Amino acid sequence: MYRKSTSLRLLYTLFILQSLFSASQIAVFTLVVIVAARLAGTESVAGLPTSTLTFAQAFSALPIAIIMGRFGRRLGLTMGYIAGALGGLVGVIAIINSSFPLLLISAALLGIGRASTDQSRFAAGEIFPEAERGRMIGRIVFAGTIGAVLGPILVGPSGRLMEALGQSADIGPWVAMLVLSTIAALIAFFLLRPEPMVIARAIAQSEDKRQPDEQQQPARSLATLLTLPKVQLAIMAALVSQTVMVVLMVMTPLYMDHQQHSRDNISLVLSLHTLGMFGLSPLTGYLIDRYGRLPMMLVGALVLVASALLAPLSTNEFVLGLALFLLGLGWNFAYVSGSSLLADSLEGQERTRAQGLNDALSFFAAGIGSLAAGPLFAAGGYTAVSLTGLVVTLTLIAAIFWFNRPQFKAQSA
Repeated sequence: MYRKSTSLRLLYTLFILQSLFSASQIAVFTLVVIVAARLAGTESVAGLPTSTLTFAQAFSALPIAIIMGRFGRRLGLTMGYIAGALGGLVGVIAIINSSFPLLLISAALLGIGRASTDQSRFAAGEIFPEAERGRMIGRIVFAGTIGAVLGPILVGPSGRLMEALGQSADIGPWVAMLVLSTIAALIAFFLLRPEPMVIARAIAQSEDKRQPDEQQQPARSLATLLTLPKVQLAIMAALVSQTVMVVLMVMTPLYMDHQQHSRDNISLVLSLHTLGMFGLSPLTGYLIDRYGRLPMMLVGALVLVASALLAPLSTNEFVLGLALFLLGLGWNFAYVSGSSLLADSLEGQERTRAQGLNDALSFFAAGIGSLAAGPLFAAGGYTAVSLTGLVVTLTLIAAIFWFNRPQFKAQSA
């Protein structure tokens, strides 16, 4: 039986978990490009750890979703936080030994952890009725605001602590990842009860208006789901928004480092970016439920365009901060809209498989983008990176209008 009080308690637990992991991940991201360039001895591979993280996330998303579908969200999330803790430990070893390959292994483990934790948004959506789904997904995305605030703040104190212990200050964020992910794993394993998927099934049965014989039909295959217009557009929104966000974000710290910006300025810009990604999520979730998935998806794409146009215009940290804030906000609108549209389009066991495939495809594309970001930056500077993001975003705008044709509306109905 569905009880809102139970769903709210689980939502708060998921919020805490996502906040811990987000803070530690952003702390690592603040320095990873700079550390990678130092360990590798060349800037051309500075984006490789981010690419490794993203590809690991892409390739592990579907297997983790299958595990969650079979054994539950609690086990899958716990495994993800354990992977994050291991990634922090390997990162510490990599920096101590000046080993670029070990840094890549650390990034891969962090990617596996993120593939699991990103499923939290779907878990939150499933434990509430459809009319509230956008807002609840938005609340979990809002947990990243904690990371936006605490992540960069962790960099300085954790670095100074490591220096006091006779180690490199750059080790600090990876130590934070180890500690916070371990705490998150313990919370997920002991407190994420009852199993969220049990509540999701109860809600699905109460909202199912089909006849009993129709309800007993087997779940549709992934191939069948991918022919549905709603599923196609939802995946397209996640794929494009994630790729554009990663391509622009990953090179910003290195670009600012070239412009002689301090670590504080770099942290400020990344804080504004992550604030844009997560800070307004309750509002964007409300707007998505109120005005619809497609209109807000279009708003997100237009904000991404504005960000890509603004980013290369000035080296001033406040202009860059505004551009990166818009980048995060555009991602939020498009990503939450796509996640809500995908959840609306799926039933029962279809959800975990299709959601895993959605994450796998979007992060695989983002991995390609981050892998190309280094050579793009080396060849054409920050302008080339921004223009690439602009072109990719225009494909999403075209897709929204294409799928908004009368034929799409008829198929959706």
